[in-house]
Amino acid sequence: MNVTLKNNGFWDFKDAICFVKSANFGIFFGADNNYKNTFVLGIGGNMGDTRARFERFLRVLRHDRRFFVSQSSIILKNKPFGFLKQNDFLNAVLIVQTSLFPQAVLKLLNHFEKIFGRKRSFKNAPRTLDLDILYFDKKVRKSARLILPHSGVNDRVSVILPFGSLRS
Repeated sequence: MNVTLKNNGFWDFKDAICFVKSANFGIFFGADNNYKNTFVLGIGGNMGDTRARFERFLRVLRHDRRFFVSQSSIILKNKPFGFLKQNDFLNAVLIVQTSLFPQAVLKLLNHFEKIFGRKRSFKNAPRTLDLDILYFDKKVRKSARLILPHSGVNDRVSVILPFGSLRS
C-alpha cells in the first residue's frame, strides 16, 4: 500500500512525484446518453514515451464508436510498486461510456494493450500500456479474469490522485 492515513488526519502520498502536463488530459468532454454503461478506466505505463502513448491511446478510444470518453484526469508521475527496479510510471484515469458488458470491454482493452506493445513477462513488470477497469457502474464481480471494483482502487496513489482530479 502506498497511501496511508497519518495520525493528524492527512493522507500521505509518498509515491507521488509530480503531475505531467498534457493537451488532452484533465479535460471534461461531455456525456452521451446513447450508452448504457459507464466505467472508470485506469491507464498506466513506464516504457518509452508514455505521455505520447497516452495521447495516441486516447485518440484511438475517442474514435472507436463502441466507447464515448467523457472525462480524462490529470497525468500523475509516481514511483513503481511491486517490482521496484524499473522506471517511474505515468498514470491517469478516464471516465468512459459504453453499451458493452464488462467481459467484452476487458477483451478489447487487452487487445489495445497488445496493439500498443504490451508484453506480460512477470507480475508488476515494466509496460508500455496498462489498462485496468477500476469500476464498472455499480457492479461487483470476482472471477479469475476480472475483479470489480479493481483491487487497487483504495490504496494506490496511481488511482486516487488522478481519480480525485475528475469533475464530479
